[in-house]
Amino acid sequence: MNQTSARLAALSESETLAMSQKSAELKAQGIDVINLSVGEPDFFTPDHIKQAAKKAVDDNFSFYSPVPGFMPLRQAIAAKLKNENGLEYTPAQISCANGAKQSVCNAILCLVDKGDEVIVPAPYWVSYVEMVKLAEGTNVIIKTGIEQDFKVTPGQLEAAITPKTKALILCSPSNPTGAVYSKAELKALADVLARHPQVFVIADEIYEHINYVGKHESIAQFDEIRDRVVIVNGVSKGYAMTGWRIGWIAGPQWIVKACNKLQGQYTSGPCAIAQKAAEAAYTGPQECVEEMRKAFERRRDLIYGLLSEIEGLQVNKPDGAFYVFPKVDAYFGKAAADGKKIENAADLAMYLLEQGHVATVGGAAFGAPEYLRLSYAASDDNIKKAVERIKQALANLK
Repeated sequence: MNQTSARLAALSESETLAMSQKSAELKAQGIDVINLSVGEPDFFTPDHIKQAAKKAVDDNFSFYSPVPGFMPLRQAIAAKLKNENGLEYTPAQISCANGAKQSVCNAILCLVDKGDEVIVPAPYWVSYVEMVKLAEGTNVIIKTGIEQDFKVTPGQLEAAITPKTKALILCSPSNPTGAVYSKAELKALADVLARHPQVFVIADEIYEHINYVGKHESIAQFDEIRDRVVIVNGVSKGYAMTGWRIGWIAGPQWIVKACNKLQGQYTSGPCAIAQKAAEAAYTGPQECVEEMRKAFERRRDLIYGLLSEIEGLQVNKPDGAFYVFPKVDAYFGKAAADGKKIENAADLAMYLLEQGHVATVGGAAFGAPEYLRLSYAASDDNIKKAVERIKQALANLK
């Protein structure tokens, strides 16, 4: 009898990876598909980072690393946190993992027990709720909408906290919406959390460097809650290093030690060569980060302007990351030429893929079933072509 564990059966497939796979299948059939479903920069890793990796190979960095990562990398991360964020962490308060995804999961598995409640503002990144399920915790979803720029309010947070609340997962800049919390907005949330000392914050800041409103603000800056904040970050998005798989946490030393204990049993330290590349990313020239940020900002302006012209779409202008998250429920109930009815965003995403040959992701996977996520980590030409195809496909719905 081929039966997997109940733990695995409780998990959902990643919708973002599924749409990317479907678009790859169509491409393999010779169909020209523009993929706006995947969340990774389309830039190559900067040369000075690649050179550091090549040197690491020549210098025989081919052995196991310490579980939390090499000391020079953790020192570089501590320096980055001090210089860029004004936050003081020692290398002992930092643990590196195989991508920020593992870092988030480590933190959840080390903090959450069966029945503990974890507050997750929606729209959320698809994997948060699945990781909470893995830890046998209970997801408490706070709904936010386009009218509030997809940001949770202090009142909503206060109302969601119960004696069982163990953690809040906060992502800024946000995947999937591009929302960015200001210092004042974070302070208002920190004031609520200060009244509930049992609640920890997992602050996912992986899109920190892709920010169009100026300085990134971290909720870890507020002293009254700082000893309950776990920052998650990494090199994937800001340095175009998704495949290198280096993420990290910074937080209270007892939580970091717990994550090291967990990681020591199921992956050990991340790739030694990738760590040397990440060290070069943090210690080397930063102009490449700003060049990519500027390109994303230009693309943000382009796709926002084009989508805003399509009747029936509600679009807000994202302040960070490389996603736009339009409300598309005006098209629910309409039908394609073949009679297929669009019941929800998943149907619409499939219709846009099959008829418009543009891959997007339905919002249900992000806890927002009236929306679609589009990644603008694509060339200007592909953005223009993709939106034109979307516009035409939507116009064909009756």
